[in-house]
Order: sequence, then structure tokens, then C-alpha cells
Amino acid sequence: MLQGRVIKAYNSFFYVQTEIGLITCKLRGRFKKARRELGVVPGDWVIIDSLPDGTGVIEEILPRRQLLKRPAVANLTQVVLTFAAAQPDLHPLLLNRFLVLAEWSGVDKIIICVNKMDLYQGEPEDLLSTYRKIGYPVVLLSAREGRGIEELKSYLSGETTVFAGPSGVGKSSLLNAIDATLSLQTGQISEKIKRGKHTTRTAELMPYAGGGYIVDTPGFSAMDLSAMEADDLASCFPDFAPYLGRCRFSPCSHSHEPGCIVKEAAEEGGISRERYEAYLSIRQEIQEAQKIAQRKEYK
Repeated sequence: MLQGRVIKAYNSFFYVQTEIGLITCKLRGRFKKARRELGVVPGDWVIIDSLPDGTGVIEEILPRRQLLKRPAVANLTQVVLTFAAAQPDLHPLLLNRFLVLAEWSGVDKIIICVNKMDLYQGEPEDLLSTYRKIGYPVVLLSAREGRGIEELKSYLSGETTVFAGPSGVGKSSLLNAIDATLSLQTGQISEKIKRGKHTTRTAELMPYAGGGYIVDTPGFSAMDLSAMEADDLASCFPDFAPYLGRCRFSPCSHSHEPGCIVKEAAEEGGISRERYEAYLSIRQEIQEAQKIAQRKEYK
């Protein structure tokens, strides 16, 4: 038996890095139902049985420290949420959806990275200043010009870092600028819809020259948060933390109730209006998605 880490999963095959090299594995039959429910995903630590032909069979999935829900990656140590300053423009609601996803997944370190600053027309110090005040590190850079790359590198050594974000923000170009040995395929922005083409198809752990792993992921703009309880959403907004538990009513949706301290903080500037409106929008999305799921169950 060997212990290893799943580097990539593709077409029912799992590529497991072990002390004797990379081994292509399949799942033992008893895990196939569990795979549909929980999945064996990149980043998982597993126990495998080596076969005479050089392949292997996954016999055991070791406990996870955490799981990023989408893209599914286990045992990461940080996530870099990657957006573009322009082409495509940075949309606050989409940024907040990604932040909620990372907070909900229990990721300890969350960094916001804004690429394509060479296309940005405003004052850089004003961009995402609200999120810096909350405590999220914000790295502004241009992969094309090589600006800000060293600052981003300072966060990566020794970590298992997932780069996630919408399509077309230049994740693959950015990672090539960070580590040229990655040689990732890049694509162009569609002139018609101003969105990027997907160049990354699956999540894969790639050794980083500075130590640790980098995970490039497929770009996406829609995400399913319906498994989250709407009342748990506020805990995914760290800037709400000083006000939680102080409302007149408990539980409080922080949307319409009188005596809601969170709502008052948003009105008085303790919480930014952008963040509060994102909270309300995401909460409504969760509730509507759950109603649709319930109707499907009753049919």
C-alpha cells in the first residue's frame, strides 16, 4: 500500500503523486457510490494498492482538512480569487459570490488578485479599498507587463494555492508569468460578448517552482450556493462579525427586521453599502434556489 495525493481527476482516472512517482489509478468498487456523493477530487490524500502493470487502485480516502466546493479541491491552504480590472470588468456582486464560496468552504487564507491593471483607467489605490479595510489582501498586477508579479509570488511559497475566478481574467497568463515551467494554454477575449474562452478544463495540482502547489481551475461565473442555509450567510461576511448577535430578533435575516444592528451599520457606514447589497442579493439567490429544489422534490 502507498499513500499519495491526487493531482488530477479525469474521465474516471485519478493521477496520484506518490514517493515512487505518479501512478494512474481507478476507484475500488465500494467507493463509486461515495464518489457520486462526495467525490475524490484533486488535493485528496489517498491510500492506493499498486498493481503489477504499474497502475493502482484507490483503497482509502484520508480525512480532508477542508474542501473548496467549486472548483472541487481538497486540502488547499489558500485561494487567490482572480479578476480583471477590465475586459471583462470587475463586478462587485460576482466578487462577493466568490468570497462567500471561499469563506463557506473554510479556506483560511483568501487573497484577491486583480490582473490587467494596464487597462485600468482609475486610481489604483481606490480599487477594492473596501476589501482591504475588511482584511483581505489585494494584489494589483499586470501579467502582460510583469507588474506586481513579485508581490503575488511572496504569498505562494510552501502553500497549496487555488487560483479561481471568472473566465477571461487571464489566470493562465498570470500563472505563466509566475512560473514559466507551467506553460499553460491561454485564450483570447471574445470581441462579441467581452468574455473569455475557457482554456483550463480541469482542476490540477501543479508543483510550484518556489515550493508547494498551484491549482489552475476552469473559469466560471455561476455558482451553486443552495446547499448553504440562508441564515448562515452572514457568517461568511467577516465585516458583519462585530454586529452579529446584537439584533433585536434572533434569528435575524438582516434584511427587513426592526432593530437589526447589521442593517443599521450599513446605513451608518460601518458596513459598506456594496457589501450589504451583495449580502441581500446572495441571500435571495439562496432562498430562490432552495425553493426550486424543494418543488423538484415534491414532483
